Amino acid sequence: MIGSRKTHDIPCTVEIAQTPDSLRAYVTLEGRDPGPGDKVIVHGAPTRIGFGEQGVFHCTATIIHAGPIGRMTTRFLSYLELTELYEIGFSAGSAS
Repeated sequence: MIGSRKTHDIPCTVEIAQTPDSLRAYVTLEGRDPGPGDKVIVHGAPTRIGFGEQGVFHCTATIIHAGPIGRMTTRFLSYLELTELYEIGFSAGSAS
């Protein structure tokens, strides 16, 4: 069918921490890696955690695979973003 996208539900692990040293959230997908243009939706993970707390949660994630045009567009746009990093200018200045 035209316009349909493949999806996969897979288990994942979500690590969340809000400590005086850091604020972080990591998602580890089990069994599959998303490709360019794919979307990942995590189900059942908490959206908040108290200050000084950290936790590891086992949830489910849905990977929505991009089609060929979506993958091509993502690769092209990421190339443009990368080339912006190359546009670094150097000018002669006085060193003090």
